[in-house]
Amino acid sequence: MRFAALLEEFCAAVKAGDGQRFARLFTEDAVYHDVFYGPHAGRDAIAEMLEARFHRDARNFEWQMIAPVDDGRVGYARWLFSFDGATAHTEGKRILMEGVGLFELRDGLIARYEDFVKNGEVLLRMGFPPDKLYRVLERNVAQQDARPEVRAHLDRQ
Repeated sequence: MRFAALLEEFCAAVKAGDGQRFARLFTEDAVYHDVFYGPHAGRDAIAEMLEARFHRDARNFEWQMIAPVDDGRVGYARWLFSFDGATAHTEGKRILMEGVGLFELRDGLIARYEDFVKNGEVLLRMGFPPDKLYRVLERNVAQQDARPEVRAHLDRQ
C-alpha cells in the first residue's frame, strides 16, 4: 500500500473507532507509541488502544495528515488531530493537537509508530492543572533523556 493511502486508511479507521481495521495497517509485531497511553505492542493491543482508550476518552475524531513523505522504510507526516473530550478535564471541549508522526514501515505496513506532539499546548487546552501538567512534561523529559541518541547529546562534555 502506498504511504499516502496507508495514512488515509489510518485516519479513517481512527475516526470510525474500528480497532481491527486500524490494526490491519500494522505488522503483527508492530509497536504504537502513544503520547498519552504509552506503547502498545502487537495488533490486538493496538486495536484495544483505539477502541478502549481513544474512544473511551473522546469522540468525534478528525485526523488530518499533512505533507507526508516516505522512502519505503520510514515515513513522516505533520498532522492535526482534533476531538471532543469525554474525560473530567476535557468534557465539553474541542481539543486540537498538532504534531508529527514517525512511521517505520515494513512490507507496506506500519512496524512502529511514534508521535511527536506539542504537549504543553494540548495539556493547557485540556485544562490540566499546573502540577499535573508539570508531572506529564517531567515524565516526557525522562523518556526523551533515556533514548541513546539523546544521551549522546546530554552527556557531551
